[in-house]
Amino acid sequence: MLSADQISRLENAGYRVLGRGHSAVKVCHWTKRSLVGRGVCYKEQFYGSEIGLRSHRCLQFTPALPFCDHKCVFCWRDTSITTPVWRGSVDDPGALLDEAIRAQRELLSGFGGNPLVDRKKLEEAQHPKHCAISLAGEPTLYPKLGELVRECRSRGMTSFVVSNGLHPEVLSALKPLPTQLYVSVVAPDRHTYENVCNPLRPDGWERFVESLRVMKGIDTRRALRLTLVKGVNMVRPHEYVRLIRLAEPDYVEVKGYMWVGYSRVRLKLENMPSHVEIREFAQELARGLGTRIADEAEASRVVLIRL
Repeated sequence: MLSADQISRLENAGYRVLGRGHSAVKVCHWTKRSLVGRGVCYKEQFYGSEIGLRSHRCLQFTPALPFCDHKCVFCWRDTSITTPVWRGSVDDPGALLDEAIRAQRELLSGFGGNPLVDRKKLEEAQHPKHCAISLAGEPTLYPKLGELVRECRSRGMTSFVVSNGLHPEVLSALKPLPTQLYVSVVAPDRHTYENVCNPLRPDGWERFVESLRVMKGIDTRRALRLTLVKGVNMVRPHEYVRLIRLAEPDYVEVKGYMWVGYSRVRLKLENMPSHVEIREFAQELARGLGTRIADEAEASRVVLIRL
């Protein structure tokens, strides 16, 4: 599915490609910081007390590494490897999780010699308790997504699934459901959506809007994530409010674009909003939704709205 050169570039960037090549794991920046006592990710801050999520026990994983039907301008990944149609065989979820955990342990092995590392946390990190199914690609394109979520659950792991919303039929049929389901909302209207997401499906906007409607009836924790790029899609908050109301989620994460990875080829440093700007935009959203800001994490430039 990927060439030797593509795999080499991914591994040089910290990925470990798994199985037949459609899956990968990469140690999160915040997992590393947590191990040396330098903070935790905003997900632990926002949701940790409710579901027991801990940054040092998180497995950042994708079952659909090269598969996505968006080529978003703000994506920090190499979208040149992206294809919207599944090709090749499909690896078993249990075997993939086993391999992902082994790879994560190898990637963390160097921390054993770091005197700053919390030894208890490092031991716990060998046994992940949370699977973030969001590293790269679009997980709803993985034909065994439900089985993957079931595998996580059978191991006592919580799971977050992050979708671009282009497969409402998968979301509506997904069983069992993850601990928390995300849909990315990165444009307030069709025109902006097409410019930002570069969809590889002609009916991408219609599919996305349908996913918001489907999400309203899904019986699990539900979140919408807005990734805002200054001068690109950080506009017309009232239109985002209209989309949010279609889904009636439990949470809205309003997050600033970060100028990292391959996105630096497509965008400029000036497109990265400050945390103050993100907070101001989130305040407008909260007013439109009749609620307030619930929390914020300045280091990640993200604000939480709880509905």
